[in-house]
Amino acid sequence: MNVTRRLALGLLGTVFAVGCAGGPAPLQALDRPIELERFMGPWYVVAHIPIDLPFASEANAYEGVETYALLPNGEIDIVYEYRDGSFEAPLESLPQRGWVHDPTNRTEWRVQFLWPFRSAYLIAWVDDDYRRAIVGVPSRDYAWILSRDAVVEDAELDALSGRLENLGYDLAGLRRVPQRPASNAPASP
Repeated sequence: MNVTRRLALGLLGTVFAVGCAGGPAPLQALDRPIELERFMGPWYVVAHIPIDLPFASEANAYEGVETYALLPNGEIDIVYEYRDGSFEAPLESLPQRGWVHDPTNRTEWRVQFLWPFRSAYLIAWVDDDYRRAIVGVPSRDYAWILSRDAVVEDAELDALSGRLENLGYDLAGLRRVPQRPASNAPASP
């Protein structure tokens, strides 16, 4: 079963579980507007609470990079590239399509891995320089700490993790994604 199909099945399971379970209010996207064009480009995934389903490969990702490109029709081309299990593994790619769901703040998107399934994708925090960001999902099952730099010092990652915890996430599943300083080399926004 290919990665796209596995992720779609996992997404369906998550949607079903969230719909049936009680709990805290869903995560909300950042309540101030972002400059969508500045958010575009490549971001290193320096830490994440990975998709934890048995058939998802994100839990073993190395050198994860998420790249966003705004298309002329307003859609967002998204490509997640990673190596599965080691720095020596072949580079894998997961293409996706995104749409801005909240045109006022542009922080709530819908992302599609496999037609016709879409998932909420919430930009929960971004710094003023668009160098660091936190993205999550309403259920708080998954999260991504993004950086324009492959290597983030421990103290800064601790501060970003604290932000994630303040958003209501349990950090027990937080995983630092192994990155090499020059890996995949995203350019600055």
